[in-house]
Amino acid sequence: MKRFLSLTLVSFLILTACREEIKPISVTEFYDTQLFRDIQLEGIYKDSKTFVDLVPDRPYGELIHLYREEKGKPGFELREFVKTHFRDAFVSSQTIQTDTTKSMYEHISSMWGKLTRGPDEAIDYSSRIPLPHKYVVPGGRFREIYYWDSYFTLEGLLVDEQDDLARSMVDNFSFLIDSIGFIPNGTRAYYLTRSQPPFYALMVDAISREEQDLFPDYFPYILKEYNFWMEGKKESKGVNTASKYVVRLNGDHFLNRYWDSGTTPRPEAYKEDRHLASEIKSEADKRSLYTHLRSGAASGWDFSSRWYLREGDFGSTRTADILPVDLNCLMYFMEKSIARGYAQAGDGENEALFLNLAEERRSLIQEVFWNPAENYYYDYNFASGNFGRTATLAGAFPLFFELATPEQAEAVKNKLMTDFLKDGGLVTTLEHSGQQWDAPNGWAPLQFIAVEGLLNYGYVDEARTIMERWLALNERVYRDTGKMMEKYNVEDISLLSGGGEYETQDGFGWTNGVALVFRSLLDAMDPGE
Repeated sequence: MKRFLSLTLVSFLILTACREEIKPISVTEFYDTQLFRDIQLEGIYKDSKTFVDLVPDRPYGELIHLYREEKGKPGFELREFVKTHFRDAFVSSQTIQTDTTKSMYEHISSMWGKLTRGPDEAIDYSSRIPLPHKYVVPGGRFREIYYWDSYFTLEGLLVDEQDDLARSMVDNFSFLIDSIGFIPNGTRAYYLTRSQPPFYALMVDAISREEQDLFPDYFPYILKEYNFWMEGKKESKGVNTASKYVVRLNGDHFLNRYWDSGTTPRPEAYKEDRHLASEIKSEADKRSLYTHLRSGAASGWDFSSRWYLREGDFGSTRTADILPVDLNCLMYFMEKSIARGYAQAGDGENEALFLNLAEERRSLIQEVFWNPAENYYYDYNFASGNFGRTATLAGAFPLFFELATPEQAEAVKNKLMTDFLKDGGLVTTLEHSGQQWDAPNGWAPLQFIAVEGLLNYGYVDEARTIMERWLALNERVYRDTGKMMEKYNVEDISLLSGGGEYETQDGFGWTNGVALVFRSLLDAMDPGE
């Protein structure tokens, strides 16, 4: 009897030990496991994002345990293992059918319903962050909400009188700020190490244009997001030192940079990042490159020669070493919005504080980013002390926020119309690097920023030219394909765009939004036609 009890106790301890080996792990912890690395490096899917969007059939800890048990068995195939244990929970909702009898603008209006998701239910073990309100996804491979995309989508929703949907978009971003502390790049767990260009205050401004009393409801969230972006201010001690999103220039002068807290390959581009870093011998240098790549994704311009240290060298991407002109213009607007919020609350002391912060940033934008030799706004590499290597459409942001002097605005206008304007609209940069945020590609959000910026300074004919060329290209591609694209080849309008880590996507949220805004602006310019 004693021997039986002893054997039973041993068996119990062995079973308990086995159970203890299966530790629960989160989806973000899964990205640092051998199973995840093996799957992504195997290249089972052409696009690395495909796998991180799949949902496992059991907890990740159990799945890893099962993989360890099975991978050494004869005939084991990783592809079959993935097929058996992972599924696409969202595939059916993405089917888009095109009706070519509709005009492009009718098509766009009909697309809102097809691109609308939510409210979301939580799905066990999914990488998706569920949202409590309806929202519009960009389309294609992007089946979750994206931060800066959504501002341009929202402007189109307002033109199309989809005010409730536009507001629910803002309510979702408010929820993210409140629950996470910031707005991530997109609503996926693998985006939780970074944000994107901070357009939230502009979204609030947009939905408040007709209903001024809405602004106070969203003011606390603007302030909370601002505090997120200014994290690191106290830790930046020396001249041209960076901490998180903040760079101290000298004294108490600060500007912001794009930054990601991760130092590993991006889960959604794991194979691509590992390949780019494969010839780097130092682990520290690899981690540095991964941070710069992640920071490039945080900028929304993933990827561009804008971030290169050396022409034609993707591996020389140094995003986190660069002070971006667009980001700091957005931060200026956020400071102005916070001052407005305090003014409405009757808090004159804090209103004055943020007006002073905005004015200081305005002066720094002029001092740091205006390149007098080129008569244009450039990024600034604070690590090297030089202007960015290339002119980009980010140089139009100071006009959008009315930060340029009339003389500077004229110089920017001249460069836009002479160097950037092509048959199909404005090209993103003047370099052909093979990256998607470079020539020959044009992107809807940058057309919007440039056009609105030109209109702010009275350059109506120039703005009209850009809008007409861009819409003509949109319409031609729509007639040929029945689709709205993520980006367009503006240099050779007989071709589709290309370049980048993934194929050209159709849908497409911000293209739809900007097309509607431009059509509305042109109609207002020619009311009799």
